Amino acid sequence: MSVFDRFLSLWVALCIVAGVVLGTLFPGFFQTVAGWEYASVNLVVAALIWAMVYPMMVAVDFSSLRHIHKRPKGLVITIVVNWLIKPFTMAALGVLFFKHVFADLIAPADAEQYIAGLILLGAAPCTAMVFIWSQLTRGDANYTLVQVSLNDVIMIFAFAPIVALLLGVTDIQVPWQTLLLSVALYVVIPLAAGAATRLILTSRTNAAQGDAAVARFTGIVKPFSILGLLATVVLLFGFQGHVILDRPLLIALIAAPLLIQSYGIFVIAYGAAWMWRVPHNVAAPCALIGTSNFFELAVAVAIGLFGLNSGAALVTVVGVLVEVPVMLSLVAFANRTRNHFPASDERQ
Repeated sequence: MSVFDRFLSLWVALCIVAGVVLGTLFPGFFQTVAGWEYASVNLVVAALIWAMVYPMMVAVDFSSLRHIHKRPKGLVITIVVNWLIKPFTMAALGVLFFKHVFADLIAPADAEQYIAGLILLGAAPCTAMVFIWSQLTRGDANYTLVQVSLNDVIMIFAFAPIVALLLGVTDIQVPWQTLLLSVALYVVIPLAAGAATRLILTSRTNAAQGDAAVARFTGIVKPFSILGLLATVVLLFGFQGHVILDRPLLIALIAAPLLIQSYGIFVIAYGAAWMWRVPHNVAAPCALIGTSNFFELAVAVAIGLFGLNSGAALVTVVGVLVEVPVMLSLVAFANRTRNHFPASDERQ
């Protein structure tokens, strides 16, 4: 993990400050950028999100799915936690905190927006950063790749229905057209582009050379991914600056359910892997996938559904700020508890 990646939370925090300052000094510029949209999708943000997502999608090898039957336990835990537990617990925490615990501090209309942002984060399991967490815990790289590939396939079909269901349950109007368009723009199209790029890079070489070519290519385009993320944060907080200046404790209020969700999901997944005797090099990435979020997709969909200056978009960006230090703390815990898990076993 590079120094830049390790201190990603710091760079995000600096971009938040920059966005607030720029939004206060140049409100007209941000209003102009907000007007550059088509079908509720902001074109500038779309370009930045593609810059974030595309390098990650090139790293996904769907041919690895043919190995999913060999060690099913880690996959079962991943699927159950990511798709049957995490979205619903995140929605429940959102309702608990913003409609009850913080009811006297937050207006009802704002509470609905914050709940929506939490739902978007909860329904999007990690796609890219999990490769870093897996590496830091000495996880099985091939198995992690299978888990991520399977999650991406499920996400294409499950993300929109789950989000629509949970938004409906919390009495938020669901604009299906915008939601489906967001999934197509930020999952299907980048996934197809990444798969096509990977095919081109590997089609005329052997497996080892192909993997090396993919690694070189992703190394070249990765800086654009980080720059896209940071530029998006600046843009979002340029619109959210007045909220933060008026209510400086808001970030802490939003972070509270995110922190509980992150550590709670890790306990569920990691504990299940320990009880089921899953090897550590599978158990650690398995738990970290569910704990981390595909915040790029959540940010994009929040903007498409509710707008650049919405509370939902603010929540998804706070998710970026919270995630990296939380994940690093969980990586450290996973490494300290390695000896409590069995050695690698191909049947797991």
